[in-house]
Amino acid sequence: MDSFPSNFKHASILAWSLCAIMFTTCIHGSDSKIHCNEKDKQILLNFKNGAIDPSGLLSAWSSQQDCCHWYGVVCHNFTSRVTQLNLPCSFINGYGYNNFIDKSHCLSGDIPISLLQMEFLEHLDLSNHDYLAMTYDSMNSPSCHNLSLGNLHYQCENSSSLHYLDLSGNLNLLIHNLEWLSSAYSLKYIDLSGIDLRTETNWVQLMAMLPSLSELYLVDCHLDNMSPSLHFANFTALEVLDLSVNAIYSEVPNWLFNLTCDISYIYLDNNLLRGELPKAMPNFQVLKYLVLSNNDLNGPIPDCLGKLEHLTYLDLSSNLFSGPLPINLGNLSSLVALKARSNYFTGVVSEKHFTNLSNLKFLFVESPNIIFDFDLHWIPPFQLDGVFLGPVGPKPPQWLYTQTSLKSLGFANSKFSFETGDKFWSFVSKIELLQLVGNSIDGDLSNVLLNSSFIQLSSNNLKGGLPRLSSSVRVFMVDNNSLSGSMVPLLCHDMDRRSNLEYLDMSNNKLSGGLTDCWTNWKSLLHINLGNNDLSGKIPPSMGLLENRTSLHLHENNLSGDIPLSLQNCHSLLILNVRENRFSGSIPNWLPHKARALQLRSNQFTGTIPPQICQMHSLTILDFADNRISGHIPSCINNITAMVVHVRSVIAIGYIFYIDGTCYIIPENLMLLMKGKGLEYEDWNLIRIVDLSSNDLLGTIPAQMFSLTKLHSLNLSHNQLVGKIPKEIGNMRELESLDLSRNQLSGTQLQGFGALSYIGNLDLCGPPLTKSCSHDGIFGGTEPLDADDDDDDKSQFWSSFYMGMGVGFATCFWGVCAVIFFNRKWRHAYFRFLYDLRDQLYVMVVTKMNKLFK
Repeated sequence: MDSFPSNFKHASILAWSLCAIMFTTCIHGSDSKIHCNEKDKQILLNFKNGAIDPSGLLSAWSSQQDCCHWYGVVCHNFTSRVTQLNLPCSFINGYGYNNFIDKSHCLSGDIPISLLQMEFLEHLDLSNHDYLAMTYDSMNSPSCHNLSLGNLHYQCENSSSLHYLDLSGNLNLLIHNLEWLSSAYSLKYIDLSGIDLRTETNWVQLMAMLPSLSELYLVDCHLDNMSPSLHFANFTALEVLDLSVNAIYSEVPNWLFNLTCDISYIYLDNNLLRGELPKAMPNFQVLKYLVLSNNDLNGPIPDCLGKLEHLTYLDLSSNLFSGPLPINLGNLSSLVALKARSNYFTGVVSEKHFTNLSNLKFLFVESPNIIFDFDLHWIPPFQLDGVFLGPVGPKPPQWLYTQTSLKSLGFANSKFSFETGDKFWSFVSKIELLQLVGNSIDGDLSNVLLNSSFIQLSSNNLKGGLPRLSSSVRVFMVDNNSLSGSMVPLLCHDMDRRSNLEYLDMSNNKLSGGLTDCWTNWKSLLHINLGNNDLSGKIPPSMGLLENRTSLHLHENNLSGDIPLSLQNCHSLLILNVRENRFSGSIPNWLPHKARALQLRSNQFTGTIPPQICQMHSLTILDFADNRISGHIPSCINNITAMVVHVRSVIAIGYIFYIDGTCYIIPENLMLLMKGKGLEYEDWNLIRIVDLSSNDLLGTIPAQMFSLTKLHSLNLSHNQLVGKIPKEIGNMRELESLDLSRNQLSGTQLQGFGALSYIGNLDLCGPPLTKSCSHDGIFGGTEPLDADDDDDDKSQFWSSFYMGMGVGFATCFWGVCAVIFFNRKWRHAYFRFLYDLRDQLYVMVVTKMNKLFK
């Protein structure tokens, strides 16, 4: 988690927006008789008529009114021509737990290219909407075609005055080519971030044709190349180039190092760049920002970087760089941030590396094989805002305690030994962000009071009891340790004032006892993860008082009893994960309609599936597998619209947290079972799953189930379902995993899946099963066997085969069951494995015998 504010590069967007709003306000508030140009008005009305506008953003755009008074439109004071169209869609809600990026109120449809035909248009901002294409429309000349279909043959006539173009954040917008920009030769600022440009392979050459272009942002555009064979690109005014978060797989191209313009900011982070950096960078003499993090760059850090005297921000983190850290980096007196985490550096780093870095504010240097050797009496020339080091130990470096302005502190790959009352804990109590991840920390925290707003102590092999938290703590992560004992010391102590804790993760520890009934003190909690501990008992009533909670993870414990009625007060609950416990009773019929993931698998729930489940229109994960649920599958299941149609929002479930103007996002991970494998997903929000397997469901599969056309995984195996598989199954074109095995289904089935998807349904026939739909015999396509001597041999063979398989099966089974049965969580998985193994053997042998007897 980097602490340096990198969003300054978008400050110009904000400045433009504020100016536009102020200018619009001034114009609208005046009595001047401005009347917009009729041609501009018709182009804007055409744009409105082609837009899908669910929130009425353009509702005031009336042909009876002067378009210079329309929302988002700015006209020139004297000529009355439209100069700005400023219509960004807002969707970020400050801070806290953002359940998704909601675009349901944003504009959608197609962007007509005629907007660019307004001759005096200087500023166009349609960012963060949900447009799908840029298209030719009736206002265009016939030579301009659909840009998103990629059949543009001639240049479109664009506004020669356009200086600023921002279409970023239209994440479903696909543009096949950018030739339409070539005549907008006055463009200075272009931001197409988030737009799919993967088919545009000549973007470098096209952008270089714009002589005034100074800022180019193509973040997350699915680009896979940046013309690596090109030696020169004629950018004459480029100052900012941002190509981060793409899939560029090449060496850093020569044209970038041969630029003749005074480029100041280069962002190439989060790509697949490889190879070594050049030993000389003569054209980067005014470079201020160089961000190369999260790539596959290797080799040594060239000494030439230490000669870029204007460099203020250098980020080389998460690459494959090796060798020593150049000592001449200490000559960069303008350097504010040096980030070199997660590489393969070797050698010694000492105070000599930082001799002249008096302006340094952020120092992130961490590599497993590096050695830090600081003089005990060294006093640095800087006062840091953020530091992340590793490996160090057994104590933090002494100079750290001279840093009185620290806001963030982190260590990794380090070994610490802290005694009771160690001054380190009192020192970090003044720091806003504390991040100790992947260390070995020896010391008892049960008497430590933590005070930082953001605390991450994950994967440190911590033992003993839980620490105490002050009311200042907002995020507390202590997952993947060996902490034990009760949660009472942390949750039930008296606090000096109301808690501000919003995010709590104590998963994957050895905590025991009950959940306690002290949750009244923690009403600000949004996220709770107590999974994979040894907690027991029932869910206490006070948990229902956490009305703002959005996610509750109690998986893999020994919790029991009903899901209490008090939880219905949690109207904002998006994720309920109680899998692999001993909960019983009926599935609640009051589950919140906003829910996106319900994981109730591997418990002891009984009763039927409540029809209220159909009212959860945003549900993407429905997992009730391995319970004792009976009755029918609700026929209203197709009302779960998130599994039926494309939802006009980019679901990005996660916690958003700000420190000193920097935004941190903690993603919401889920363990999902697909295709028989359990994997942790960060982007589970893009996956649609229904798993009702291993229950006692009856009746037929409702045809409505196969209306869930966006479903990726459907598992109804190990039930008592009957009847034929509805023909509507063919509508599920995005289905990747299907399991209907071990039911009582009949008829034919979809042939796009293997036999294991249907095995155990004795009345199913046709490929991929070996049973023919035209014969009753098990071997499809064969005549009934004759009663002759050969028949006796076959019969004897089959008897011997089944007996041998049975003995082998039993031997294998009892050889491991003594170990397996002692672990309740393994037991069910093991039996499922045996069933699947038997099914595979059955299919394999039947297929081979079918060929043999032919």
